[in-house]
Amino acid sequence: MTVPGLPMVVPAADLPARVRIHEVGARDGLQNEKTTVPTAVKAEFVRRLAAAGLTTIEATSFVHPKWVPQLADAEQLFPLVSDLEVALPVLVPNERGLDRALALGARRVAVFASATESFAKANLNRTVDEALAMFAPVVAKAKAHDGHVRGYLSMCFGDPWEGAVPVAQVVRVCRALLDMGCDELSLGDTIGVATPGHVQELLSALNEQGVPTDKLGVHFHDTYGQALANTLASLQHGVTTVDASAGGLGGCPFAKSATGNLATEDLVWMLRGLGIDTGVDLGRLVATSAWMAEQLGRPSPSRTVRALSHKEQ
Repeated sequence: MTVPGLPMVVPAADLPARVRIHEVGARDGLQNEKTTVPTAVKAEFVRRLAAAGLTTIEATSFVHPKWVPQLADAEQLFPLVSDLEVALPVLVPNERGLDRALALGARRVAVFASATESFAKANLNRTVDEALAMFAPVVAKAKAHDGHVRGYLSMCFGDPWEGAVPVAQVVRVCRALLDMGCDELSLGDTIGVATPGHVQELLSALNEQGVPTDKLGVHFHDTYGQALANTLASLQHGVTTVDASAGGLGGCPFAKSATGNLATEDLVWMLRGLGIDTGVDLGRLVATSAWMAEQLGRPSPSRTVRALSHKEQ
């Protein structure tokens, strides 16, 4: 028997039994908000996400406040949530950012690289190789402090200035990030142009160059409505880490054509229907995103949040 508000479970063959959701709503989701979100609201958001069963919640970024003013309160926010028994990775753009994070006890960090020269210039004011050279000592220092390092790679499928991105170009930068010591990589479809065949081609090419699937996560934007289809293609390849943003919050402040991230609720709905375990309580997650939408003063972009919230009215 199905429960109203939950999908019927029909497992598909050859899919993972469990998926780890890397929740990015509190960092990637909020970073582009024009109105400053109070630190206490951000902390409550993280706490509610943890209570909903998410075990990896990206908390904030230790980037210079000039570049992302919304996250200027990283030093104030992190201590308010650091007692939670979940992984709380933070973004660190350079050694200075890493030092700030380490001083607060953060041991899970992420660096943010680009697969294309145009975006590396726009986002970091460096070439791709100059950015990699900047990240090398950051990764080494984090590892020396027993840290876990995630390497984000943006523009893996398309770039607003350069168009389609050659697979070999993406593989080269992925290989460089792993070789410098990154523990995992997140493949970003920053402007949402990927399609399932392209996704599987990139994943296969990475495998052929010695990058194991268990080191890979995927980060899809839903600009053209392809995020869930691309996620399913990734699961069919064996990927078990998927980035998503509660309520579908976020975009990219340095890529104007980027729209929101894959909504965590939409992802959980699909995974539940496939019989894939996430450990997430969908009802509590929907309530959390509805609450956050109220704080931001607008409806949630997530179709699942809108559908289930409507059922409750």
